[in-house]
Amino acid sequence: MQKIKEFFEDDEKRTILFLSLSALSLVLSFFEVADIRPDIAWVAIILCGLPIIKGAIIGLVTEFDIKADVLVSLALIASVIIGEIFAAGEIAFIMALGAMLEERTVAKARAGIEKLVHLTPRTARVLRNGEEMVVPAQEVQVGESLRVLAGETIAVDGVITSGQTSVDQSIMTGEALPVDKSAGDEVFSGTVNQFGAFDMQAVKVGEDSSIQRMIRLVESADAGKAKIVGMADRWATWIVVIALVSAAGTWLVTDEIIRAVTILVVFCPCALVLATPTAIMAGIGNATKYGILVREGDALERLAKVSKISFDKTGTLTYGKPDVRLVKSWRKDIDSKKLLTLAAAAEQRSEHPLGKAVVAFYKKESADALPEPQDFVLKPGRGVSAVVGSHAILAGNAEMMEENRIELPLELRSDAAECRGEGCTVIYVAADGLAAGFIALADSIRPDSRDVVRRLRKINIESILLTGDHLQAANHIAREAGINTVKFECLPEDKMAAIDKYQKENELVCMVGDGINDAPALKKAHVGIAMGGIGSDIAVDAADIALVGDEIKNIPHLVRLAKKTMNTINLNITLSLLLNFVAIILAMKGSLSPIMGALVHNVGSVAVIINSALLLKFRS
Repeated sequence: MQKIKEFFEDDEKRTILFLSLSALSLVLSFFEVADIRPDIAWVAIILCGLPIIKGAIIGLVTEFDIKADVLVSLALIASVIIGEIFAAGEIAFIMALGAMLEERTVAKARAGIEKLVHLTPRTARVLRNGEEMVVPAQEVQVGESLRVLAGETIAVDGVITSGQTSVDQSIMTGEALPVDKSAGDEVFSGTVNQFGAFDMQAVKVGEDSSIQRMIRLVESADAGKAKIVGMADRWATWIVVIALVSAAGTWLVTDEIIRAVTILVVFCPCALVLATPTAIMAGIGNATKYGILVREGDALERLAKVSKISFDKTGTLTYGKPDVRLVKSWRKDIDSKKLLTLAAAAEQRSEHPLGKAVVAFYKKESADALPEPQDFVLKPGRGVSAVVGSHAILAGNAEMMEENRIELPLELRSDAAECRGEGCTVIYVAADGLAAGFIALADSIRPDSRDVVRRLRKINIESILLTGDHLQAANHIAREAGINTVKFECLPEDKMAAIDKYQKENELVCMVGDGINDAPALKKAHVGIAMGGIGSDIAVDAADIALVGDEIKNIPHLVRLAKKTMNTINLNITLSLLLNFVAIILAMKGSLSPIMGALVHNVGSVAVIINSALLLKFRS
C-alpha cells in the first residue's frame, strides 16, 4: 500500500499512467473492440478532462484568468451534452499530452543556493583580549582581529595585518591560481587560505561579506527572466471570444447545435498547444547528441534572440591549468635543462599549483628521475627553498628574491616582464645566491576557442571576455581567441553588472562560464551556459544549459539550432492556424461532425509533431 501511495504522489508517474489508460480507452472506443456501456472513452474524459475543467474553473474564479483550458472545457462539456463521448475524450487526451510535454520541457530553475550556503564559513578564529577563541562567524564585529590558519576558509572580508600566504580566490574570481598575499592586502570571505597562517582585521561582516553578497546575487539575478508562454495561452482570450461568437452565431443562423459544438471542437487549440513544446523537445534532443544538456525548456527560445555571448576565461576559453611556456636560463654554468631540473627538484614537495606544473612539465620532458631535495621550506606567498645536490635553490616571486638579496639583472627582469605581458606568471630561480633564470607559466587556450568566436561572428553574434584575471592575461587570451571586447579583474558583481548594462540597452547576452563566481552572471544573462564537466555544481545549477563534455566548439551549432527551433515553432503555429481556419469554415457549413472535427485536429497535431521531429536531424 505504501508503494502505491508513493506512486500516486509522484506527479510524473501518475500523469503517464493516466495518459496510457486514456489512450487505450480511446483506441477501444474508436474501433469498438468491446461493447462496453457507458462508452469506455469516459476513462479519458475523467482522467484527462476533469483536471483541465477544474484548472479552468479555478483560474476563472480566483483570478479571472482566461487560458486555452477555458475553451477546451467548453468543448468537452458541449461534446458530452450532445453525446459525442469519443470526441470529448480525444480532446481531453490531446490537451493533457500537450500539457505533459510542456511541463517536461519547461523545467523549474534550480538556483543552487543550498550549495552556496554550505560554502559559507560557520566559525571564525577571533583574537580577543590577547586570547584566541573560535566563535560563530555571524558574531564577528567590524574592526576585530582574526587569525586564519592554513587550509581554513576566511570567514569575513578584511585586510591582512601580519603574515604571508597564498589564497585560493577561485570562488570569487574564477582564477585557478592562488594569489600571494601579505600585510596590507585584502582578503574575501569564502576564499581559502592555502599555506601560511596570518592575522587580519575584519572590514565587512555578516550580510555585507562577499560570500553573502554572492548568495543574494544568485537569488535575485533571474527575477526578470521571462518564462515560455504557450501561444494558445497567449491568445486564449481572443480564441475563446471568437469561438463562442462563431458557435453561437452558427447555432442561431442554422438552429443546429451539432454545428455549434463542432465549431467549439475544431476551435480547440490542440495543434497550437503542441506547436511549441514538441519543437523544443526535438531541439533539446538534437542538442543532447552534441553533448549539450538543455536544462530550461525556454532556453532555446531565449538563445535565439541573443546578440552577444560573454565568455569567462579560465576553464572556459582556457583549460584552467598552468603549463610551462618558457624556461629562461641566465647563467652560462646552468643551461635551460639544468635550470628546469633544479627548479622541479626544489618544487617536488610543494602543494602550490605552479610548483606542481613545473614538476609535471619536467616529467613530461625528461625520463630521468628528479633528485631528492634537502632542507625543503615552503614560504607562503613567496615560493620555496631547498638544497638540490650541491646547490642552494630558491624558486619564487620577485619579493622572495629581494628578501634574500638576490639581484635580478635588468635584462632578466625585462624578459620576465615581456612574458607577463603575454599573460604568463613568472617563477624566478636562484642558485647559490645568484639569479639563474626564470620559468614562465600560463594557462593554455582551448584549440577550438578562436574557431568558435569566428563562427559566432558569422551569425552576427559578438563575443565578449569577462574575467577575474589581470589585464595582461586577459588581453593575451582575448587576442588569441579573436575577441575585441575585454573586461578584466571582474568580481561576480562586476560580471553581473556588465551583462545587466548590455541588456538594459536591449542587447541580450548569453553567458558561458564554469566557476562558482560565474553563478550570478549565469543567472542574470538572458541565457546561461555552464561547463558541465569541470564546472562547479553551483554554476551548472545556475545555468539554463550545460556543456556535458566541456566542448565549447558546439556553441555555434547550439545558437543555430535555437534559431531553427524558433522557425519550426512559427511554422507549426502557421500550419495549425491554417488547418483550424479551414476546419471552422467546414464546420459552419455542416460538412464536419464533432468526431470528424476531432480527427481533423489529429491531422494538425500529427503534422506539427512530424515537422518538429525534423529538428532531430538538424546539422549546422
